[in-house]
Amino acid sequence: MQYSEETLRTLADCFKQTLAPDPEPRKLAELFLKQSSEQPGYGIAILRLLSELSVDDQVRQSAAVNFKNHIKYRWPVSDPEGSTLASIQDSEKEQIKALIVGLMLNTPPKIQSQLSEALAIISNHDFPAKWPLLLPELVANLRSSTDLHVINGILSTANSIFKKFRYQYKSNELFTDLKYCLDAFAAPLLEVFQKTGQLIASTQDNTVMLKTLFERQRLCCRIFYSLNFQELPEFFENHMAEWMGEFHKYLTYNNPSLSEAEADKESVVDQLKAAICENINLYMEKNEEEFQGYLSQFAQDVWGLLMTVSLSPSHDRLATTAIKFLTTVSKSVHHVLFADGATLQQICERIVIPNVKLRDEDEELFEMNHVEYIRRDMEGSDLDTRRRMACELVKGLSTHYREQVTGMFSAYIQEMLREYAVNPAQNWKGKDCAVYLVVSLAPRQAGGGSVGSDLVNIEQFFTTQIVPELQSADVNSLPLLKADALKFMTTFRSQVPKAVALQLLIRFLVAESNVVHSYAASCIEKMLAMKDGKQPRYSGAELDPYLEQLLTNLFAALKLPESQENAYVMKCIMRVVSMADLRQFTSLCLAELAKILGEVCKNPTNPSFNHYLFEAVAALVRKACGRDSEQVATFETLLFPVVQIVLEQDVTEFAPYVFQILAQLIESRRPPLPSVYIGMFPPLLTPTLWQRSANVPALVRLLQAYLQNAPQEFNQASQLNSVLGVFEKLVASRSTDHQGFYILNTVIESLSYHTFAQYVPQIWGILFTRLQRERTVKFIKSLIIFMSLFAVKHGHALLTDSINAVQPNLVFMILEQIWVPNLTYITGDTETKLCAVAATKLLTESPALLAEGAGPLWGRLLNSVMTLLVRPEEERVEQETDIPDLDEVVGYTTTYAQLYNAGKKEEDPVEEVKDAKEYLAVSLAKVSTQYPGKFGALIQQSLDPANQAGLMQIFSTFRVGLA
Repeated sequence: MQYSEETLRTLADCFKQTLAPDPEPRKLAELFLKQSSEQPGYGIAILRLLSELSVDDQVRQSAAVNFKNHIKYRWPVSDPEGSTLASIQDSEKEQIKALIVGLMLNTPPKIQSQLSEALAIISNHDFPAKWPLLLPELVANLRSSTDLHVINGILSTANSIFKKFRYQYKSNELFTDLKYCLDAFAAPLLEVFQKTGQLIASTQDNTVMLKTLFERQRLCCRIFYSLNFQELPEFFENHMAEWMGEFHKYLTYNNPSLSEAEADKESVVDQLKAAICENINLYMEKNEEEFQGYLSQFAQDVWGLLMTVSLSPSHDRLATTAIKFLTTVSKSVHHVLFADGATLQQICERIVIPNVKLRDEDEELFEMNHVEYIRRDMEGSDLDTRRRMACELVKGLSTHYREQVTGMFSAYIQEMLREYAVNPAQNWKGKDCAVYLVVSLAPRQAGGGSVGSDLVNIEQFFTTQIVPELQSADVNSLPLLKADALKFMTTFRSQVPKAVALQLLIRFLVAESNVVHSYAASCIEKMLAMKDGKQPRYSGAELDPYLEQLLTNLFAALKLPESQENAYVMKCIMRVVSMADLRQFTSLCLAELAKILGEVCKNPTNPSFNHYLFEAVAALVRKACGRDSEQVATFETLLFPVVQIVLEQDVTEFAPYVFQILAQLIESRRPPLPSVYIGMFPPLLTPTLWQRSANVPALVRLLQAYLQNAPQEFNQASQLNSVLGVFEKLVASRSTDHQGFYILNTVIESLSYHTFAQYVPQIWGILFTRLQRERTVKFIKSLIIFMSLFAVKHGHALLTDSINAVQPNLVFMILEQIWVPNLTYITGDTETKLCAVAATKLLTESPALLAEGAGPLWGRLLNSVMTLLVRPEEERVEQETDIPDLDEVVGYTTTYAQLYNAGKKEEDPVEEVKDAKEYLAVSLAKVSTQYPGKFGALIQQSLDPANQAGLMQIFSTFRVGLA
């Protein structure tokens, strides 16, 4: 795309139209931009547009977002097998890198932030090796500029670039990059931090300027965190006194004019203090020895902070980071700072209890945003909440002072419960706090639940405090306490008597509170999933007395306000459908689920809910249709309208699920398949469906179902030719070659040889071309399994002749270079048995291998078979080193989600062979009678000593021997 005044106007108009409320011009503009982005020079044109001050800021901001996304998806080198998006040309990349820094530093903040993100994306791919000028340019601008916003823009960009040092694994390459960044940026960073400190000290009245300066200091602290994350750099160790002196100054800084008026908005000062707390916590965790000289001062600073920090949401992040620092100290060798009983008591009473107690904001969240409340409270992702961090501090203190801490909190809990008993209506928050402490401080076991508590007697607590809440006549009274009781039940579910669990829980599924009925559903689901050893704790029969009410209440819960797509309820439905004997309730469940499917198809928004919904449908198909194939027609009547919507309206999120359900229905039917399925088959081979990576496993599963259950349909050459075309596409890619083999194996297993005989040369050509071009462990294993299946299904003679038809004696080359050396890497019981049986057939039935001159190869193949059968899998199989082709699935696409309940039943292709070892022994004994004395010497020459001993043991076990 050549840049010109006309190009500028066209692009500006398009970006303006993308902001239009009318969908028609908006779609046309988006289409034009999408097509334009394919042209070389598009990125440069957008940057030129962003530099034009005459263009409206909103239009420029829209263009900046577009540029960032253009960089995100087109900067990486495109994979010929993966992304269909063309990469930006190298020459254009160099132009972009030359322009972007200067442009970013001279644009308004909203545009600057987008360009900064784009720059960070580029740096992830090119910095420092392919962009050596970036850091010097940033440092030069940092030292020369006096513009507050420019300096902050540079620091924001550096912060984005250096974040990679926080999460990447240690490696020589990482440390090389880190040293390069430290050498260039560590000294300028300290200079800026100190100079900004001086500016802050001399600027007390200019609030706007102060806020900008404090934001700069926060960015410096985040860069400090990134550069120090892996290990303590020499520069920072040498200048620790300067850094720590500045940190101490800001932790004790106070300026009321910088406070925010809004209760939930964090001030710039608090943001900086929180960043400093993270830095000193990092040093405490990783550089304790070097940091210990500053520890006492910072412990006092943080203690003082926590004594003054309010319970306002605006102080949440500061409170949690400060508590985290004290927690780290409490677990270290410096725990003696808290050894005094009075200190422990102060921490518990002035830090822990106030931060654990329910606030008005928590109540509001419970009522107004149940999804966020549950995310924080139930699912363990609440490490950033005050309540959770306060409990982590208690656990930290208990590391060295368990007896004192346990005694204190046991007393606090009993006192809060006594206050509640005196006046439940007024003091219910005390009971909430008590239950929260018991649940949060209970040690966890492997399954996720807890087995006990040092704070209370669990059985007594359950009887006196939890059961009364759950037996309350009104399921809607004091909903927070009901939620607490349900959470307690979930946490200590392994100790709740089976006889009372479901009785107590089912009625809470229809409570008005979204949190309460979500917790009830979650608790029931987790209880039903429990196992005693390998056996489920609850059997399907034990659900029978409660089943009707349970299902009624679960489906009723999905009709409550804001719970129409409640993932906890749907997961519980899935669990019940999977476990229970639903015979009399199958129609009810199918009708309800089909109705819900019809609704969510209109606008899929909740991936978790949708997944459990389809799992529930798959479980229903598996149980009902698997038991009675006559039911399939009923399922088809209710589910086909949904299938039609998904395929006709291209509901991409649901297509993989629908294909799996269709495969289930086909497998549940008695042949022949109705015409509706036959008519559906050709569209399934449409290339666009297979271009979406999420569709591929599900479509392969569906093709397998067709091949296995309607083999007569594939006698038509055109159908099979199309199927093999799909196989060819899949097997060419490292990420999907195994899926191609699934199709090929099913063709071999399900169809007669004459049906596909004409395609065999083409199949070998495709496989051997791929073998020459790119060998991977996965591909070679898949190839060996395919050849083994071919041999046992259609005979070793056809296998040998068809391979040799490609090239004379090619089968010997394949055996020597591929089959024999890699046979021992086969894994999986069914695959191991198949490959052992196929190899045994070659050893004992193939004239070519039994001929004079083939003895060494025969011996090596037998040695591999023995290794396969005798040595444990973990000894003979090294960890695979194939690296998945991540580029092939990168992008904003639907991901494949396999339905557990729609899983393909694994079939044994050599079912007639009960034991592969016995089959080998008997076959060798039989063939030895035709060649007396031939094999003894070969075995001694070719087999490892351990394999020789193993073979003799097998002969002895099955009472056969060589002639």
